[in-house]
Amino acid sequence: MAQQPGLTVAALALGGAALTAFALGWPPERLGLGTSKFGLRLLGGLALGAVLLLPAAVRPGVAPLLPAGLAWAAIAVSIGEELAFRGALYAALDDLGGAPLAIIGSTSLWTAAHVLSHPTQFLGAVAAAGLLLALWRWACKDLVAPVIGHAIADLAL
Repeated sequence: MAQQPGLTVAALALGGAALTAFALGWPPERLGLGTSKFGLRLLGGLALGAVLLLPAAVRPGVAPLLPAGLAWAAIAVSIGEELAFRGALYAALDDLGGAPLAIIGSTSLWTAAHVLSHPTQFLGAVAAAGLLLALWRWACKDLVAPVIGHAIADLAL
């Protein structure tokens, strides 16, 4: 697929849509998508994005810029992953066993989902990012900021 950018974009966009389907049927508030304090949620997303970019700050060289088409696909995947892992899965695990199960379970499954797409040495960073986003979801009852932070990180990393 790397040799055919159109297929890469289509696959990423389709993957984002498929992940988003996991959130269908859940009330927005249960997914952390309420509209109260929306400005703070946006600000929180920028802060999470900054924290998630810290590994790139110490990386030698300049981070590559994604082509526009690939950037939109990366955003679609970021939204889909957040809705699936820290939206629907988090809510289901929270119902099943409370916040500890939701945090640990969604982080573990998030990390496992990245095993095939990321080098082994990068999985610790994936797990740390997932844990940070899950802790935000728990502490703030919010998914808007993790979506924004994740999208920022995917665009830059």
